[in-house]
Amino acid sequence: MQKVPNTLGLIELRNIPLQEIIPYIHWSYLFMAWRIPGKYEGIAEAVLSPENEKDWLKNLSKENRAKAEEALKLYKDALDMLEKFENQQVLQINANVGFYQTYTEGDDIIIDSGNEKIHLPTLRQQKASSEGYCYALADFINPAGDYIGVFANTVLGVETFAAKYEKEGDVYKALLVKMLADRLAEGTAEWLHYKIRTQYWGYAPDEPEDIKEMFKVHYQGIRPAVGYPSLPDQSVIFDLDPLIQFNEMGIQLTEHGAMSPNASVCGLILSHPQSRYFVVGKIDEEQLLDYARRRNKSPEEMRKWLSANL
Repeated sequence: MQKVPNTLGLIELRNIPLQEIIPYIHWSYLFMAWRIPGKYEGIAEAVLSPENEKDWLKNLSKENRAKAEEALKLYKDALDMLEKFENQQVLQINANVGFYQTYTEGDDIIIDSGNEKIHLPTLRQQKASSEGYCYALADFINPAGDYIGVFANTVLGVETFAAKYEKEGDVYKALLVKMLADRLAEGTAEWLHYKIRTQYWGYAPDEPEDIKEMFKVHYQGIRPAVGYPSLPDQSVIFDLDPLIQFNEMGIQLTEHGAMSPNASVCGLILSHPQSRYFVVGKIDEEQLLDYARRRNKSPEEMRKWLSANL
């Protein structure tokens, strides 16, 4: 039997300190977004002094040095921008996470909020994974009774601050603000997931705060995000609204299920020790029709939401 969460229902976190989230920024993804991919290990130490910087660059191969210099400049500019965020109190980082009783019926996850039961049909892989299984998220929930988490987090204030640079014609800094906000949103999700495992749910209370290991997904449980490969139906986000209360934390949902601000993350929390991320991939007409029936929507509507999987 899975551990009962330490707190059932909704937890609201407001004004999460920026300094708590900065260590959870996965810098490699910022470099990738800027089209200078690479791990650039040791870059944090390189910026501590001119001597460190010189030694760091010298130890790189000539073919990698030019890209590393670009990454170094971007990293320095990002650190300066984070300092501006802090000193000028630019951002507000909010999160909501709720823990609820759940069970499954076939491939459907049923979440009991206490006021209503919310049905979340899941999609099943039709091409076996490397382990030889065709996974669905419902596999990781006990049909007889279990618990599930739902979460969302957001970074507010980004658009206004970026617009200031855009008005000044500084496209570089405006873009940096937006990309940093995206990294902070993902970092907040990582930070929140750790807090969930060790405190709010508490199913792994003794897990050390080893962020490098977290980046490698070396922990128990998963947090599949809405619209991502394990949970590709973006329309599910509307069903999660009663459990998360997006408006209360400053997130608006568009008619297409996108979140505004863009620097927002939403998903499920599953604690099963064998839960894992997977790609649903392509589904056939039979599964589409069955899924549409379970979603209580027309096949035509579901074709729009699942076009990438057809």
